[in-house]
Amino acid sequence: MYKRILLAYDGSDAGQKALLDTQDVALWGHSEVYLVAVMPSAMSFVGLEGGVYDVELEEREKKKYQAVLDDGLRRLSESGNTARGEVVVGEAIDEITKYARKIGADLVVVGHKHLESWAARWWRGSISGALIEHSPCSVLVVITH
Repeated sequence: MYKRILLAYDGSDAGQKALLDTQDVALWGHSEVYLVAVMPSAMSFVGLEGGVYDVELEEREKKKYQAVLDDGLRRLSESGNTARGEVVVGEAIDEITKYARKIGADLVVVGHKHLESWAARWWRGSISGALIEHSPCSVLVVITH
C-alpha cells in the first residue's frame, strides 16, 4: 500500500485529473499526500540570447506557482485529505525525484496529456516518461486526451 504519495502538480487539465486520482488513492490507502510545484529556475527566463535577470519577474512567477499549489492543497483538503506542499525551483525531473527521496515517497503521481503531432511531442518532451526512468519509487501517470 502507498503510505506517502507525491503529486507533481501544475494546475493544468492533466494535473487536475491527476489530483482527482490522487484524492481517491490517498483516501483508500489512508496515505500522506504531498504536492510539489516545480518552477523553472530564474535562468530559464533569461533565454539563450542572454538578458538581464529580473527579480520582479521571478517573484511574480513564484506567486503564480504558489497560487497553483495552494489551490491544489485546498482541493485535497476539501476532499478529506491532509496534504502538505512546496514550490521548488529547478528542472522538473530533478526536483520531483529529489523531493520524492526527501519524503520517502512510495508513489509519484503526474498528469500527462497526449499530444497530437509528432512535432509537439518532440518539442515538449515527456516529463512523465523521464520521471519513470529516474523515480526512486512507483509512478502513476494519469492520462488525459
